[in-house]
Amino acid sequence: MNPLFQRLALMVGSEAIDTLERSRVIVFGVGGVGSWSAEALARSGVGHIAIVDSDTVCVTNINRQAQAMPSTIGKPKVEALRDRLLAINPNCSVTVFEQVFSKENVELFNMESADYVIDAIDSLTYKLDLIETCFQKRVKIFSSMGMAQKLDPVQLKTADIWDTHGCPLARLVRHGLRKRGFDGHFTVVFSGERIPIHSDTPVACGKARCLCPARKRGAGSGACGQDMPEWCASKKVINGSSVTVTASAGMILAGLVVQDVYAKAGSREEP
Repeated sequence: MNPLFQRLALMVGSEAIDTLERSRVIVFGVGGVGSWSAEALARSGVGHIAIVDSDTVCVTNINRQAQAMPSTIGKPKVEALRDRLLAINPNCSVTVFEQVFSKENVELFNMESADYVIDAIDSLTYKLDLIETCFQKRVKIFSSMGMAQKLDPVQLKTADIWDTHGCPLARLVRHGLRKRGFDGHFTVVFSGERIPIHSDTPVACGKARCLCPARKRGAGSGACGQDMPEWCASKKVINGSSVTVTASAGMILAGLVVQDVYAKAGSREEP
């Protein structure tokens, strides 16, 4: 047994550890929630992790994303996170997709071979598409609802999507799924907390300028190797977020994977 995971094995047993090592998990979206999910999976001995995100590390990501550091600004998030995961567990197989998930490119991800999917996507349409795809391909999905404008991690809860309350994104997801005729059940992490935006606080990056240095690969004009970072330029409102909440949500999602493996393995050892 890999000594990296001895302390987890003392709780869940060798059969669960072996199952985690054989498991393949795809994390869609590796921002404030998904990056910590991926890290927790690597630290829990998951042997095959795929990470999906099209964005690059921005200076404003540093407060909440596992791979975001001054040294990784401008680097694709999936590449920076891959390096971090391999530094934690060199034996982990990490596949990167510098892509946005959509119905058009779903076959890229070989989802039929996945044991679990973690959904940490912000876009409502892509989120709904991913949920539907997981059910069509019979892949177990654990999904994050909105984690912006929240400060208290103690208010995080898990529930079936239809039992969520107080979360604007969860409401939109329920509404969107109903419109599509979807009536499946899956577990989500959510919070009903809502902290108001401080209107007197300036946004660091936006339509005026970008604070990030030149990208570490590629070429182009502008501070990030392009005329304007698309996300910052197109976002009508940039919400605040705290690592204490986003990372906690990510850890919960990874925990749901580990708990499910443990429950299926049924290998608790007698003291």
